[in-house]
Amino acid sequence: MSDRATRYTADQIKVLDGLSAVRKRPAMYIGNTGVEGLHHLAYELVDNSIDEALAGYCTKIDVLIHIDNSITVEDNGRGIPVDYHKKEGKPAVEVVMTKLHSGGKFDKLSYRVSGGLHGVGLSVVNALSEYLELEIRRDEKVYNQVYERGEAKTPLKAVGKTKKTGTKIRFRPDSGIFESSSFSFELLSQRLRELSFLNKGLFIRITDERTEKKHEFLYKGGIVSFIEFLNKKRNCVHPKPIYFKEQRDSIDIEIAFQFNDGYNEALFSYANNIRTQEGGTHLIGFKSALTRTINSYATSNNLLKGLKENLSGDDVREGLVGVVSVKIPEPQFEGQTKTKLGNSEVKGMVEGCVNDKLSTFFEENPQVARKIIAKVVDAARGGRRPARQRS
Repeated sequence: MSDRATRYTADQIKVLDGLSAVRKRPAMYIGNTGVEGLHHLAYELVDNSIDEALAGYCTKIDVLIHIDNSITVEDNGRGIPVDYHKKEGKPAVEVVMTKLHSGGKFDKLSYRVSGGLHGVGLSVVNALSEYLELEIRRDEKVYNQVYERGEAKTPLKAVGKTKKTGTKIRFRPDSGIFESSSFSFELLSQRLRELSFLNKGLFIRITDERTEKKHEFLYKGGIVSFIEFLNKKRNCVHPKPIYFKEQRDSIDIEIAFQFNDGYNEALFSYANNIRTQEGGTHLIGFKSALTRTINSYATSNNLLKGLKENLSGDDVREGLVGVVSVKIPEPQFEGQTKTKLGNSEVKGMVEGCVNDKLSTFFEENPQVARKIIAKVVDAARGGRRPARQRS
């Protein structure tokens, strides 16, 4: 081996400037370069629009899949700031588009809570796109700028006048990076439907120009409508979903659940509208409090006859369909793709909420409580559950 090959000096230390790091190691930012990573690009843009809705400035989001497999996401929020950023020496929007860890999510002045906390969403989408065109409606003007693979190809310029506000971004993923550049109407629709459930009264529309398919989502019932949607083909133990909403300190907690006569558990957890597929402290808190409260009510009302032990968590959650959603100013997610919530304080907050609210609900609705206990006790005894599903 040559001396040159064995040397490890400052000459071997490479610095990736700007967004080149994202293009070199895209999986670090979007999970992978397969189907999930591709769709993650669209989710990043939609999540920014959702953050505008959470802040009270956006009521409508439009998503278009174009024939060339580019995507447009448009909202009627405030529009990305276009004024000059003194430190960076360029318009603020260009800083957001080209600099990692830039944006309005690091202080609590622009957004109290948000899903896009790391300040990398827009810049990562830009870096991994063959081209990206943005249109901003703000300050009674329409602004336009074009990028290619993360670099500005045109200066930001005012191209018209308007009384409206909002942001419109069209991008096409870089085919040299992604295994496939074909977006799934069904996958995107599923995520957008979730977001509409989680944001009561927010109108979201998705249109596929390739097939002329279209969905429009607007759920005034919020996550209660979500539970009804999930349980619509099932026989439910009680007619209406149980629903709680509470703010503890600076954390907003929203929970809805309903039991059906099936065996499977279906729990969906969210933090700042981001689906935490691996759960986290909010889901742990819900499960713990649900088991404790049901056991407490069943014991105090002598409803556990014939059982030698308390009801287990698996028994309590058999046939349960639930949504646990928290909104928190400083969420601690695991990784940029945000699959698990780690804030330790959230567990106790959710536990306290469920303990208090569910205990009160059971006392005020004894018939519903007894139906749920009967279902759970049947699960504990084995019921009709197939042996392979018994844990």
